[in-house]
Amino acid sequence: MKPVKKQMPKTGPVMLDVVGKSLTDDDIRRLQHPLTGGVILFARNFESRQQLISLTATIRATRPDILIAVDHEGGRVQRFKTDGFTHLPAMRKLGEIWDANPQQGAIDAMQLATAAGYVLAAELVACGIDLSFTPVLDLDYGTSGVIGNRAFHHDPRVVTVLARSLNHGLLLAGMANCGKHFPGHGFVAADSHLAIPVDERPLEAILNADAKPYEWLEPALAAVMPAHVIYSEVDAMPAGFSEFWLQDILRDRFGFSGVIFSDDLSMEGASVAGSVVEGAHAALAAGCDMVLICNAPERADELLTGLRWQADEDSVQRIMALRLPGASNKNWAMLQDDQRYQQSRLLLAGAGLI
Repeated sequence: MKPVKKQMPKTGPVMLDVVGKSLTDDDIRRLQHPLTGGVILFARNFESRQQLISLTATIRATRPDILIAVDHEGGRVQRFKTDGFTHLPAMRKLGEIWDANPQQGAIDAMQLATAAGYVLAAELVACGIDLSFTPVLDLDYGTSGVIGNRAFHHDPRVVTVLARSLNHGLLLAGMANCGKHFPGHGFVAADSHLAIPVDERPLEAILNADAKPYEWLEPALAAVMPAHVIYSEVDAMPAGFSEFWLQDILRDRFGFSGVIFSDDLSMEGASVAGSVVEGAHAALAAGCDMVLICNAPERADELLTGLRWQADEDSVQRIMALRLPGASNKNWAMLQDDQRYQQSRLLLAGAGLI
């Protein structure tokens, strides 16, 4: 009897977005493409909670194996803020609470980080979303406008502890995590959405500061997103296109075994890699498992048409593992009876954070 050949999952390496609050025919065509493996949602995809639930259900019906994600950190980077969603604080607020009292402040900040992680994830999971690209692990040097108060703190030790606490809250609610932007975006002033940032520090300076949270958190990180930053003393390419950063440092030196997402290939910081197809090939060759293309439907079509990709079962399984078992069984009505959710919101409200 011939052995049964194991079927490779259909999940592909491209995460793209959809145009509006419901799916168009072009959205459906892109979602059903075999190279598509994920969809990322934005504020333009949200009108109400029920509409969002309907949208994610339709996406799932169109492509059952897809990973649904969102940038939903709190503060100014939170896509859904109304109709029952808790508007969470910027993560710097937790660092400020840590600093306010040498002893109790650290304990309070850790408890609040776990509460924030739980509320964030529980609300998203109840609406059919698998993953938020959080936490931000960048250090707050006070120079980066695009990072700014998204960072917990300037001290990598504090960043690590608070991120671990937030990750714990995410996990309790049934969600994985994604640390960003490896090895660190906080030192450079330029915004990689609009420019090509260059960090001229030597390797050891970066490893001894910005990259420390990734090294220390490695067992607790499910995914990592590298920065569209060139570390010119290390590699001529941004970290997301660098085999040195992704393989030699993140995989080999730090032992990271989770998913590596590219940052958005439509950003200016990715332009050094060439066209969107060339950028995707470069990112995947460097070690990314999945590449993002956002806010540019025509470039998404270009990528789906031109990308040449050979499925890697380990990579596919890593991506599929981000959809945690049981998370999809929760809904918003159940959330209102969830004691941990209610206690977490009360804790955040008592600290003046929501």
